[in-house]
Amino acid sequence: MLDDLLDPFAKSDPASQRVADHLRLQLLHGSIAPGQRIRQGEVAASFGVSRLPVREALRILAAEGLVELHANKGARVPHLSMRQVDIVYRMRESLEPLALAESLPSLTFSDVARLRCIQHEIESNADIERFLDLDREFHLYSYHGCTVEPLSSTVVRLWNTTQHHRRSFVTLTGSDRAWVVNAEHNLLLDAIEHGDTEAGQTILAGHIRRTRTELALHPELFH
Repeated sequence: MLDDLLDPFAKSDPASQRVADHLRLQLLHGSIAPGQRIRQGEVAASFGVSRLPVREALRILAAEGLVELHANKGARVPHLSMRQVDIVYRMRESLEPLALAESLPSLTFSDVARLRCIQHEIESNADIERFLDLDREFHLYSYHGCTVEPLSSTVVRLWNTTQHHRRSFVTLTGSDRAWVVNAEHNLLLDAIEHGDTEAGQTILAGHIRRTRTELALHPELFH
C-alpha cells in the first residue's frame, strides 16, 4: 500500500516514529532547506525526548533519502548539484515505468477512481504546496500495486531526494506548465484504465524526461 511505501519503518519505536513523521513533513514542505544541518539536541529538546529516538528518526529519514548522516557532523539535508539531479531523474525515467508495469495489473476500478479524483483536485488547485502533495500522491499511488523490493522503496527515495528542486521548478514555471502536466496525467490515466502497460510506460517516461530536460534549462535553481 501507499502508506507502506511512504513509511517503510512503520514498526519503529513510537517516539522515533513521531520525530521522523514531524521532520519528514518539514523536509518535504521545504521548512528545512537543502544544506541545512539538523541538530539532534535541538530536536530532542523540542520533543521532550532523549537523543536516542532522534538518532533513530534520522536513520529512518536517511534511508528514505531525506537526510545525509555524517560521522562527527550529524545530519544534513542533501544539496544536489545539477549533474546529480539529472542522474536521479534518469534513474526515475527507467525505474518508475517498471514500477508502473508491476503495479498496473493489481490496480482496481476503485484505484483508478481515486487517481481520477486526485487529478481532478490537481486541475482545480492553484496552490503550489498543495500541487506538490497531490502530484506526489498521484504518482506514488499509481505504483502502490508494485510489491517488488527494493524497487518500491527506491522510487520513493528518488522522489524524496529531488523534492526541493521540484518545488523550485514549479514555483518558477507556475501556471504556464500546468496544462502540460494535466494533459500527460490524463493520458497516463487512460492507459492505466485500459490496462495498456506499454502506453503507460511510454507516457510516464516522457513525462519524467520532459521535467529533466526543462530543469537543465534553469541552472539558477541549483545555486
